[in-house]
Amino acid sequence: MASTADFRNGMVIIFKNSLFEIVEFQHVKPGKGGAFVRTKLKNVRTGHVIDNTFRSGEKVEEIRIQKKKMEYLYNDGVNFVVMDPVTYAQIEINEELIGDKKFFMKENTEIALFQTEDEIIYIELPTTVNLEVVDCEPGIKGNTVSNVTKNAKLETGLEVQVPMFVNNGDTLKIDTRTGHYIERV
Repeated sequence: MASTADFRNGMVIIFKNSLFEIVEFQHVKPGKGGAFVRTKLKNVRTGHVIDNTFRSGEKVEEIRIQKKKMEYLYNDGVNFVVMDPVTYAQIEINEELIGDKKFFMKENTEIALFQTEDEIIYIELPTTVNLEVVDCEPGIKGNTVSNVTKNAKLETGLEVQVPMFVNNGDTLKIDTRTGHYIERV
């Protein structure tokens, strides 16, 4: 158990039967009444951020989370298989835990796995990934005057808006946080 005096950014606690990461906290001592701690808490699984106030000295349960670098190997249709590059141990991760991140996962991509002692909580992707265009319409000459875009389907199934000069076979840098095109590689 940890008290509000132990709060620090990045600390993970159990709050309302869910795991929350402390994004921001502030100790407040008003002139009248007892001290309290104002916090911004991010749900580890869903990513939703909430504000909550704790009384000074209130006890919460802290969870130790381990971050481990892993390498994504392949998808067997049901699970995503990742490997520890040091011990070569392979772990299967359910597709529900991966969610939409699967569109940014290419074989041999290095990811970060966050886990407690008995369960994987979430994965973190690199900020950008390079993906190849497998299907897009050809650019039409004369459409280069304004900021015109077209749809492009990438090798992982992700569809993004790209400039007209992008063609099939091009490799693009994609931002994994937003899913937007950054540049042609």
